[in-house]
Amino acid sequence: MKKLKEEAEKIMQERFGKDTIIALATVDDGIPYVRYVNAYYENGAFYIITYALSNKMKHIENHSPIAIAGEWFTAHGKGINLGYFGKKENHRIAERLKVVFSEWINNGHTNFDDENTIILCIELTDGLLLSHGTRYEF
Repeated sequence: MKKLKEEAEKIMQERFGKDTIIALATVDDGIPYVRYVNAYYENGAFYIITYALSNKMKHIENHSPIAIAGEWFTAHGKGINLGYFGKKENHRIAERLKVVFSEWINNGHTNFDDENTIILCIELTDGLLLSHGTRYEF
């Protein structure tokens, strides 16, 4: 991804650098699928806690194109399975996600003892951000 202009990065961080609902779209056998997910933005990527055996991850593992949309924002990205939430290499982002998603992370929906509980990273490849009449493309 091209480096976002400083003002665009600031807007992205303000809008999405917290627990945010975004639409995530994948494709399987030519059929598009879209779902809402809780996501957190940091340095050109969105992070999502998900289940490794979910349909979205099956689509992504089959090299599905990914599209996302949020508040006055749309983009494409590359899905990267960072693996088990609790593995050592994920410690920094996992700790950040625990804070960001603190309102719901321990509600029983997510089983952190299950190694299929993973972190999905969506590295943005291109996108469009609109803010107060200004258009940022990357």
